[in-house]
Amino acid sequence: MVLFLFNKLSDMVQSPVTEKTSFKQPVWLTLLRIALGFILFWKGIVFIRDTELLKLLIEHTGIGVFSKNSEILSFVVAYLSLLCGLFIGCGLFTKTSSIVQIPILFIAVFFVNAKNIGETGFELVLSIITLLLLVLFAFKGSGTLSADEYFRTYYKAGDEDGSTKRFMEKL
Repeated sequence: MVLFLFNKLSDMVQSPVTEKTSFKQPVWLTLLRIALGFILFWKGIVFIRDTELLKLLIEHTGIGVFSKNSEILSFVVAYLSLLCGLFIGCGLFTKTSSIVQIPILFIAVFFVNAKNIGETGFELVLSIITLLLLVLFAFKGSGTLSADEYFRTYYKAGDEDGSTKRFMEKL
């Protein structure tokens, strides 16, 4: 799995900037991307406001390396959730942000929320849905209504009829 994600990330780095991520992505998928970004941003705010709870959750994963470094990991997880949620919601660096968040949500689903299933079943369901959406957007990308697509086609906004110019004319 890690090797697959590494190969996917290296393919993204090597692809040209002008390559489209998705030609015809449905509007409902764009709304799901924005909702996913909002969920991650909201969880980032919750983690920043209550870092002690996040430290406790990290310590109870049962993984020794995580338990010893829970203070640093809580800082990293909180701010990555905040930043990646903002990026995914705006559609900026969507694939990269999704790939960064996948290991965090994988650990949240299988090591944190699975142990506390009796207390909060909602958190487990929300984590599983978020993980699945992150995997989806790691493959699909941000779509046509996103900051990635805007910056990708920005050079066409002048005299040529690029995607950005056509989009602005519709408004």
